[in-house]
Amino acid sequence: MSRPRLDDEERRRRLARHGLGPAHRVGTVEEAVRAVVCLHATEAPTVSLSVHARVDGLGRDDVEEAETVERSVVRQLAMRRTMFVLPRDLLGATWGSAAARTAAAERAKLVKDVVRAGIAADGEAWMTRAEDAVLAALAAAPEGLTTVQLRAAAPEIDVRAELPSSQVQPGRVLTVLGAQARIVRGANTQHWRQYRPRWHRMEDWLGAEWLTGPGAHLAPADGYVELVRCWLSRFGPGTENDLVWWLGSTKGAVRAALVAVGAVEVDLEGGATGYVLPGDEPVTGAREPWAALLPVLDPTTMGWKDRAWYLGPHEPVLFDRNGNGGTTAWWDGRVVGCWVQDPDGDVEVRLLEDVGALGRAALAVEARRLTTWLAGERVSPIYRAPAMTMATADLPYPPVRA
Repeated sequence: MSRPRLDDEERRRRLARHGLGPAHRVGTVEEAVRAVVCLHATEAPTVSLSVHARVDGLGRDDVEEAETVERSVVRQLAMRRTMFVLPRDLLGATWGSAAARTAAAERAKLVKDVVRAGIAADGEAWMTRAEDAVLAALAAAPEGLTTVQLRAAAPEIDVRAELPSSQVQPGRVLTVLGAQARIVRGANTQHWRQYRPRWHRMEDWLGAEWLTGPGAHLAPADGYVELVRCWLSRFGPGTENDLVWWLGSTKGAVRAALVAVGAVEVDLEGGATGYVLPGDEPVTGAREPWAALLPVLDPTTMGWKDRAWYLGPHEPVLFDRNGNGGTTAWWDGRVVGCWVQDPDGDVEVRLLEDVGALGRAALAVEARRLTTWLAGERVSPIYRAPAMTMATADLPYPPVRA
């Protein structure tokens, strides 16, 4: 029996699941997060900009309210040592699998580094004292403490040392404890474009009863199964290579999870084998083209390892040398350029291919929508792809302006 075949056009149809384009947007911050499983949060502005791309009428404080008042979404260091914003009910799966893998690796490196730096002869004992000191300080401060305040309240972590390939500094202890889900990043003390949180014990933030519930800590294999199921529901079809990269896990863990969810093999354009969930039927009916402007490291841009079907030849100018995606402009299910702000803060779309009059008009609407929302505030990304810094005169097509 032949396997189903899903060509690149079908894969582009499925991007509507990500809440992109006017006809597919969702209504809340939590729905925007779920549309792509979780949001990248390495750069502070990305979270709000990714939600804005998927939610009409997003208020300036809506993301902060979801994170700190409703606490329906939570920041967590997890896959590939990357910071994400996850739906609360996906935390248990993440803690038991990807976050635990990251925590173990980060803790082992720090234990070795404190010995190498001469801070302690017994790195394991030092680490245990440092962890205990942070937890004790936070137990005495239910309102939470910033990193600066924790350095004063738990002087055990206030050490610094330069090493040839790394450094020891207070934030590394907090990174480990955060990945272990023992502490959590709470309210931001800065502007939405700059993230400096107060730290809390996880039981104080989410509640001890919730943490002892059946879904709070899944076994590693069960956690990977749930993450793979969620990923396939939004990003499928995808390859084994895509999943290994996205999860930052082993092929063995991915293969076991694919079997557990009953993943169905499909043929992809170009000859690769992809996977979808059982019952995930091809999208049918007429497809209306849509436009979207996504921020640096948006989950849709970063969701797959193999990206040619939506990036075409543009990856070298839209990703930096380390594989970090810059801003992207989407038309009809493909990335066709990027966007930047001019000196006045207005958004301009930098096209890398001809999108025709309809595409330019739709992208102009999105540029105007984003310009209005930013209201003159400038975003300065850390990760700047080559197309974002290219001189206007060197662009192959005239920019589209708000």
